[in-house]
Amino acid sequence: MAFAAILGTMATPTPLSRLFTVVLAGVLAGLVLAVAALPGNLLLGFAAKAALGNYAALPDALRTPATPQRSYLYANDGKTLITTFYDVNRTDVALAEIALVMRQAIVAAEDRRFYDHGGVDLRGMLRAVVSNVTEGSGQGGSTLTMQYVRNVLKTDPSRTAEERAAATEPTIGRKLQEIRYANALEQRLGKDEILNRYLNIAYFGSGAYGVAAASQRYFSKAPADLTLAEAALLAGLVQSPEAYSPIDGDADAALERRGYVLDSMVETGAITADQAAEARAETLTLDPSEQANGCAATTSGRDGWGFFCDYLRRWWVAQPEFGDTVEEREQALRRGGYRVVTTLDPQIQATAQRQATGIYGYDNPRAVPVAAVEPGTGRVLAMAVNRHYSLDDNPDGQVNYPNTVNPLISGGAGVAGYQAGSTFKLFTMLAALESGRTLSTGFDAPSRLPTRYAAEGEGSCDGRWCPGNSNPEWMDGYRMMWDGFGRSVNTYFVWLAEQVGPEKVVEMAQRLGITFRAESDADFAVNDAADWGAFTLGVAATTPLDLANAYATVAAEGTYCAPLPVVSVTAPDGQRLAVGDPSCRRVLDADVARAATDAARCPVGQQSAFGQCNGGTATAVNRILDGRPVAGKTGSSDQAATESFVGYTPQVAVAGIAANPDDPTDSVGAAVQARVIDAVARIIGTAVEGQPAQAFTPPSRELVGTPRRPVERDPLPDPRRTPDNPLSDLRRWLQNRG
Repeated sequence: MAFAAILGTMATPTPLSRLFTVVLAGVLAGLVLAVAALPGNLLLGFAAKAALGNYAALPDALRTPATPQRSYLYANDGKTLITTFYDVNRTDVALAEIALVMRQAIVAAEDRRFYDHGGVDLRGMLRAVVSNVTEGSGQGGSTLTMQYVRNVLKTDPSRTAEERAAATEPTIGRKLQEIRYANALEQRLGKDEILNRYLNIAYFGSGAYGVAAASQRYFSKAPADLTLAEAALLAGLVQSPEAYSPIDGDADAALERRGYVLDSMVETGAITADQAAEARAETLTLDPSEQANGCAATTSGRDGWGFFCDYLRRWWVAQPEFGDTVEEREQALRRGGYRVVTTLDPQIQATAQRQATGIYGYDNPRAVPVAAVEPGTGRVLAMAVNRHYSLDDNPDGQVNYPNTVNPLISGGAGVAGYQAGSTFKLFTMLAALESGRTLSTGFDAPSRLPTRYAAEGEGSCDGRWCPGNSNPEWMDGYRMMWDGFGRSVNTYFVWLAEQVGPEKVVEMAQRLGITFRAESDADFAVNDAADWGAFTLGVAATTPLDLANAYATVAAEGTYCAPLPVVSVTAPDGQRLAVGDPSCRRVLDADVARAATDAARCPVGQQSAFGQCNGGTATAVNRILDGRPVAGKTGSSDQAATESFVGYTPQVAVAGIAANPDDPTDSVGAAVQARVIDAVARIIGTAVEGQPAQAFTPPSRELVGTPRRPVERDPLPDPRRTPDNPLSDLRRWLQNRG
């Protein structure tokens, strides 16, 4: 390396740099002359005891390297790379994984006497000092071991910025400390270990730290596969990485430096002159590869993966296992060298993305965010939306499309979510079942129901809130939980919530993971839950991820698992961290969950275990899934501003919501609900493909009660398409009767 770089001085001679050089030359020359007069054995003893260092007193980073390494994120197969995170692009490899010619080249280029000295080459250092002072030749004097010490101390993530800067400051004290540390390392570590560590930390230019990153950056290959010419080129870069880099610097200078390394390898006996001549004659052939960094780097050919990656990053910085602060956790992801196998299933993700963009294109202001969750683990299998995860600018007036990095699927960072309509009726049914009511709980549901809640204006009756059914002919009449849920009868569930207490319904939703991100919703939940009668109709904002996970809790018979984006997290030392394990707890009695599922068979066109389903709002699901046991619920917000569907089997729960994330006054329209239903059902189909069908366990008789009437035949539905009633023609009605 250049003398200025090695000794920490400036390359261009200045009065200060010349003074430092002369002073250091005097110190080192005196040391060299003093020890040169000693017999060999005494010299070794002097090096071991006097000048030099104590291994136990070394900084932790030198004894146990903690150099920055990139973290790798894989899909759930453990093979498909999603992206990497790094501040410093490097990955450690064992010495056996580095081509022999690469090891020989770096020794020849940087420290020919590496295997002969004890960490400090006083003879070589004096020669370099004299040459630099007298000739300005820029010869090097630091050994590989000394360079390794400097590289570790200036990149150690556990040190402060000031401490890292001090590792290269131009002081005699720093240089003597470097000498002492190098000798201490040589007393304890073998030469091959030091060489391996050096090769894993040296900077090769173009953002590549370590030989593994450099091999990929310049030649798109592993370091074990480097040829002699390639190894000589890389070894030559270390002296002046940015200047010699054939990608970012001077390719001719890189080739000239390659020739120097080849000549040095001949002098060390590593190769013959003929081998050097043959390698020198090779044309410089690069095969550079960019290394993905961060969530924005996932989009190449895999649009939509960035939203999952972003969710994982947000989850990561909330985990105390990775540091005491968000900044420390972020640094751990970018510098910690973790191997993260995520929960993302590429096949389910591909179907989800295809379905979401099949409903609305990327340039549509309306969106269909979709999430898929595994019951019993909380593992997030897919997250899709018709947006590009990108920092690219959008056209004027298009705040959030086609490009965005906002968490439209999971919520947070100002995204509160969307009203999911009657999907919230599930929480009312669960609260009622938990309170001792049965599935047979009956009520003669009217077209409109005056309640005890005060209200004014449209939707009120004599100063009271007075909700109605969207399709009275199909919904009104005596209902139990089965057909009340199947036909999505508003007045039945408003009445039921009033009997149970709306505060219990709100608490149930929160227990299953519904988070109130909108300030008004959070305030209502705390201060006015007892009077939040409309909550059962899904007026609170939620997200597809929260909704899918809540229904997954019911699919898992009452076991709630926190949403989890990882299968495993492995530290650089091979230790698997517990942070990747599911975090689950029972929040519902299993029998209560089974009873709710029995009623949730009705909306999707299937039959309850007790034969009480007589109509549903999403009957196409049964056909799409070819009769596989499934349950679910549709949802429409007021004036069809949003349209939703959640479906689940024992293996997967999927939720989709059609909405305009930027303009809640833009109603998506009731007609889109059938497309959302179809999309969710097909995502479920992909998720369960190849798996045996699993039946739902029927609830006990105690929660069934005694139905007060036999199963009805479906009345002819209103031919007009209405929210929560996708039946639109006589043919479909007749199919459902059959």
